[in-house]
Amino acid sequence: MGQGKNQYQIIRTALNEQIESGALKPGSKLPSERLLSEKFGTTRITLRESLSSLEADGLVYREDRRGWFVSPERVTYDPTVNANFHTMVTRQGRLPDTRMIHADLVPATGRVQKLLQLPALTPVYRLQRLRSVDGRNVLYVENYINPAYFPDLLKHDLSRSLSDVYQEHYERQYARVSFRIYPVGLNTEASSHLKVTTGSSGLLVERTNYDQSGVLIDCDFEYWRQDAVVISADTRVT
Repeated sequence: MGQGKNQYQIIRTALNEQIESGALKPGSKLPSERLLSEKFGTTRITLRESLSSLEADGLVYREDRRGWFVSPERVTYDPTVNANFHTMVTRQGRLPDTRMIHADLVPATGRVQKLLQLPALTPVYRLQRLRSVDGRNVLYVENYINPAYFPDLLKHDLSRSLSDVYQEHYERQYARVSFRIYPVGLNTEASSHLKVTTGSSGLLVERTNYDQSGVLIDCDFEYWRQDAVVISADTRVT
């Protein structure tokens, strides 16, 4: 047991040093688990323990059926700032992209009903979108929108920022947001799009959004890869 723990630490330290020195560059693919276990003269079980530990620290990440990669720098996300995803990522010198997965009109679930303060089975727009940074999928989003305020919303290009669509076509803009942030095990839908195993650690940002008149117009569930984001806020103490 002692030898296994020692080997685990040797692997972790060696890979950590290679990443910090820049020898292993952000986004680069690590050798296969078989090759790494041979290189370190250890079992794949011990190797995976070391890699999982580095993953928990955000230094490496794994994609199903693709292997292990060195993690890029995390995106800094301040939910208190009214900036859409593309603006936020671009300001950090990164390349954002959004892909529409599906958009439809569905009965509100109990959770959405509560957040949007709607009667049971009220139909709402549901948007499912996948967002990437520098070509890497990092965020799966489900938006639920009250159709009473946005007739014919599904006719518009919803791969764009919703805030832009709201302002251009409906003269509404976000003016207040309420949010909760907590760690989750990623569900099947989110994990499949983020290319991780179901139940992998993720970060859920649950938001309810109000327009300039104080009207509650939508809510969304943002499922982030836990190694892709850091939450940061700068607030004034009064």
